[in-house]
Amino acid sequence: MSALNKQPLVMALGIALASAFSSAQASISDNEIRIGYLSDMSGPYRDLAGPGGLEALNMAVEDHGGEINGAPIMVFSGDDRNSADVGANTVREWIDQRNVDMVAGMVASSVTIAATQLLAENDKLAMVAGAAALSITNEYCTPNHVQWVYDTYAMSNGAAKAILEEGGDSWYMITADYAFGHSLENDVTAVVEAHGGKVLGSVRHPLNTSDFSSYVLQAQSSGAKIVGLANAGADTVNAISTAGQFGLAQSGQSLAGLMVFLNDIHALGLESTQGMQLTTGWYWDLNAASRAWAERYQARTGRMPTMVQAGVYSSVMHYLNAVEASGTDDSATVRAMMQDTPINDMFATNGYIRDDGRMVHDMYLAKVKAPDASTNEWDLYEIVRTIPGEEAFQSLEDSRCPLVAQ
Repeated sequence: MSALNKQPLVMALGIALASAFSSAQASISDNEIRIGYLSDMSGPYRDLAGPGGLEALNMAVEDHGGEINGAPIMVFSGDDRNSADVGANTVREWIDQRNVDMVAGMVASSVTIAATQLLAENDKLAMVAGAAALSITNEYCTPNHVQWVYDTYAMSNGAAKAILEEGGDSWYMITADYAFGHSLENDVTAVVEAHGGKVLGSVRHPLNTSDFSSYVLQAQSSGAKIVGLANAGADTVNAISTAGQFGLAQSGQSLAGLMVFLNDIHALGLESTQGMQLTTGWYWDLNAASRAWAERYQARTGRMPTMVQAGVYSSVMHYLNAVEASGTDDSATVRAMMQDTPINDMFATNGYIRDDGRMVHDMYLAKVKAPDASTNEWDLYEIVRTIPGEEAFQSLEDSRCPLVAQ
């Protein structure tokens, strides 16, 4: 073919490529990818998610180059103050005024349930990294949200089974009085009773309680071998501190922290937490990839990340990769692309998203190190065993999600 004859073909190819690129850009609404970060930024869950989770999200955006096919990635953030009304109003404003495409973060289960239902009604997406209530991907599942890091089923199973195997067959529960706490208590009770143990009683406390004296005294008087803490964040730290002051261990009882985070152990110190068993969805020192990312995070924040903060990064990266691969921010298309793509990153190996929105990945049973076994201030866990994802999470056969064919 002569150079003259090649020219129309080259021009045609150029026009086709330009048209394809223009089409991809045009399918990004407003020519921007808009992400909202919703979390407790100032209350009891600040340290486990909060500003640190926003920093992890910003890392994901930066690692993605800050744009997709020329469309910039915009980030908004809001403090939900652990109020379902505040959270829902924030999300509604983002939908109405800012045309947000996806909301990330979310810690309090009541806030998350309100926000995800609103996002589904408006065909927007949510990547839930912090909320734990099992109902989020059961009764309240939608085709528009994914629960990424853990849930109350996964967090209760590993630790409760291990404690039962060691003879901890009588329990008393100190429970946060809202959706997450109720869900965790119910899941623990099911595990304990299924393995021949008994829950002798429970007491419920408001979110962000500063004085746990009466609750710990009731647990002591129950005579239960195990006092289970169905709470999280500052509530867990305060409960463990109070139990130490009242000599719970000296009275022959043991604490079971069922939703314990790295920042909690760091704050309390190894002297008072050594030997505690817990379930975690991720740990910074799991492997080379987790260490490399965690060290980057620490250089920015001065702290090692919690599993929630790592989950924010992982979930946002998976979303952005799906937008790029599909060439659109259309919710149904992106959700399908995310479900079709395995998760292999610093957070999970061979993770996958089910029809109910549960991201299935390995969980870990960890034991808090003794002070003389720790090499630095963040060397806090010994990973006792890996819990395969299929074992860690509730099966689809037991799901109450209406999206799942029974």
